[in-house]
Amino acid sequence: MSSTFVGMPAFPEAARAAVDDPTLRANLRHATHTIRAKRARAVAELADWAGLRAAGRRIKDHTLRHLDRYLEQLEASVTGAGGTVHWAADADEANRIVAGLVKETGESEVVKVKSMATQEIGLNEALEAEGIRAYETDLAELIVQLGKDRPSHILVPAIHRNRGEIRDIFAHEMAAWGRPAPENLTDTPADLAEAARLHLREKFLRAKVGISGANFMVAETGTLVVVESEGNGRMCLTLPETLISVVGIEKIVPTWRDLEVFLQTLPRSATAERMNPYTSTWTGTTDEDGPRAFHLVLLDNGRTDALADRVGRQALRCIRCSACLNVCPVYERAGGHAYGSVYPGPIGAILTPQLRGTASEIDASLPYASSLCGACYEVCPVAIDIPEVLVHLRERVVEGGPAVRRGNKVVLRPARGHAAERAAMRAAAWAFGHPSALRTGQRLASRSRRLHPRALPGPGRAWSGTRDLPAVPAEPFRDWWLRTRGGKDAK
Repeated sequence: MSSTFVGMPAFPEAARAAVDDPTLRANLRHATHTIRAKRARAVAELADWAGLRAAGRRIKDHTLRHLDRYLEQLEASVTGAGGTVHWAADADEANRIVAGLVKETGESEVVKVKSMATQEIGLNEALEAEGIRAYETDLAELIVQLGKDRPSHILVPAIHRNRGEIRDIFAHEMAAWGRPAPENLTDTPADLAEAARLHLREKFLRAKVGISGANFMVAETGTLVVVESEGNGRMCLTLPETLISVVGIEKIVPTWRDLEVFLQTLPRSATAERMNPYTSTWTGTTDEDGPRAFHLVLLDNGRTDALADRVGRQALRCIRCSACLNVCPVYERAGGHAYGSVYPGPIGAILTPQLRGTASEIDASLPYASSLCGACYEVCPVAIDIPEVLVHLRERVVEGGPAVRRGNKVVLRPARGHAAERAAMRAAAWAFGHPSALRTGQRLASRSRRLHPRALPGPGRAWSGTRDLPAVPAEPFRDWWLRTRGGKDAK
């Protein structure tokens, strides 16, 4: 886990504080609704969007089923092209590898392309502990870094900030990083972008080491792909003498032909563009062109455990487009920080507990950070059934009670739940096992429905306090069937 999220409260508590912040809610509402509308228009242009979505799902599922074979093919391809492959089982190992590679160059500064994987492992903090300063070059990541903040969105990490707040961050913090912001800086996008450009230019030209992630890795050629909109990625990938890429093992696709599908669906789902302004690809090293040394760090960090879960492995299809965040009513109101992870929103609610486990209070709370409305599934370009995985993970949370020792083994004891809930479930099980009793109970409920309370008493008050109890029909379904179907009992 990134150290920037250590000590965060569980989702219910964090979300409660976020909902009480009117500025945050206004920023999120404006940004998500704008991106959502643009994406809908971009997707509607394609008559075969459903086909592309299905193709992306098939490619990802096939790759995950044969992940071992494709990873070995990728390693051979990268090595054959002049690169070096490193395998990292967890965040600590990945950080040690990267810090060691930077130290071997003798450098104490690196420039970075926006990377979720490096945020996931807390690479910036790990490098700082080793005396190495990492400069984020993506505009939104730069805002977060200068503001000593945390990312709150996959695509737009500073989505929780408005232009006035960004101007103040630049004006107060840029000088501490080596170059003051321009005088009389306004909050217009052009002025803010120019201030960032001037701030980063000399760092691009001076840096000897670049660090990136990758959107995709092509197994057949060993090619890595980064798509971005600002050009900072292209600078980081081509100017430094050494390039280190930290990439999750699930980012692999078998062939260039497979890549074609995702280069159509990712930009439309992410930035509502027909294609990304900058699509950078590199394969190993080439004399007198680009970095002279290339290192690929393949990151597991819980992905193999997720792969073993037949339902939960869907999360590994994710191409980090963030479309699910922009349509999620929970994310829109709670914001990204409430999720306590670099992966916020619906995808974070299913990915983070699988990568980190559900032992902590915050990770156990994430599968409940959803209304199960299904909007996330409808927009996902690789058809991840997020509601299905959320329910599956809720089952795991309930079953994963406190640890107890049995002989020489420590096992998880199933959680018992609330006494009233257990009693209700036992009563329901008995009623469904006795049809005549169930029929009698349904008739009594219908005939006494005017006397039913609008809220549950006692322990049920917490549940019905935010929900309307469903109205009991005037006639049970079984009686209606007997009356309208000529006396034939419903089976």
